[in-house]
Amino acid sequence: MKHRLPRIAALLVVAGAAAAGWWYDLPARFGWTQTEETDLTLYGNVDIRQVQLGFRVSGRVSEMLVDEGDRVESGQLLARLDNQTYADALRAAEAEVASQQANLAKLKAGPRQAEIAQARASLAEQTYNLANAEQALERARQLRPGGAISQAALDQAQAARDMAAARVDAANEALRLLEEGTREEDIAAAQASLHAAEANLASAKTALGDTELHAPAEGVILSRVREPGAILSPGDATYILSLDRPVWVRTYIEEPDLGRIHPGMAVEVITDSAPDRPYRGQVGFISPVAEFTPKSVETPELRTDLVYRLRVVVEEPDTGLRQGMPVTVRVLENGDVETSATN
Repeated sequence: MKHRLPRIAALLVVAGAAAAGWWYDLPARFGWTQTEETDLTLYGNVDIRQVQLGFRVSGRVSEMLVDEGDRVESGQLLARLDNQTYADALRAAEAEVASQQANLAKLKAGPRQAEIAQARASLAEQTYNLANAEQALERARQLRPGGAISQAALDQAQAARDMAAARVDAANEALRLLEEGTREEDIAAAQASLHAAEANLASAKTALGDTELHAPAEGVILSRVREPGAILSPGDATYILSLDRPVWVRTYIEEPDLGRIHPGMAVEVITDSAPDRPYRGQVGFISPVAEFTPKSVETPELRTDLVYRLRVVVEEPDTGLRQGMPVTVRVLENGDVETSATN
């Protein structure tokens, strides 16, 4: 029995060494890669921005030109409203501008020579009438002492003379106004009216243009919310668009590791579906406010400590990155970044 104990101990040492060698070689056997001690591994989700598209004006939908899943280009026409009301308003605004322009041109040009000549002729006519009225009044004054006419006739002649004199004054003032031309205040008022009409025209053009809905950027239609014939108010959602750019990863880092990162650091974004094809990216925004670890962050172990939110910008995203997809982010502390980070 005493001779067996050293032999058993030797066998146990050999078996332990063999097991340690097999365990050390396990990653190589299964193609696993080990992360360098200097690298920092984080976990997060792909965050792609979505846009609710709608009209700025109200109306009835006449056309819906794309469907869910369709890829659209920036500026592509997506939908139309019935624009008859807005087209009529535009024509009315154009007519008002034309009217105000003509009025302003008339005031700037001033009175025509024919109008001035007519005023002069009217003044001359009233001057002759005044002369006749004065002669009639003088005869009445001479006849009244002898009783040839009554006092009423004399008073009537006096009134006729005064009326003729007033007409001369009025004709004279009318001629003077025509010769002076249009006042600057009237021209300024006409210009202001023209500017108001032009502003209404611009607003009418904008409203007519807003009856067409265009894609603000490249992306994929996620939802088609309305159908032709629907009555919309301004701002009602018509489509939901998922943008192609930018593509971010929302991840979190614990406070002890916060000093190991900074904006602009190179990272690799690894997906479960294609772990052998990592995406290049860089650290963008780092939140200055700590928060509790969200439930959506999957880490190797349960963590309840405070963390800081990061935004990782993916440099060359493709269709392999989908909204909400869980990813692994490996921060390359010694990596070089050629482009600056986008927050």
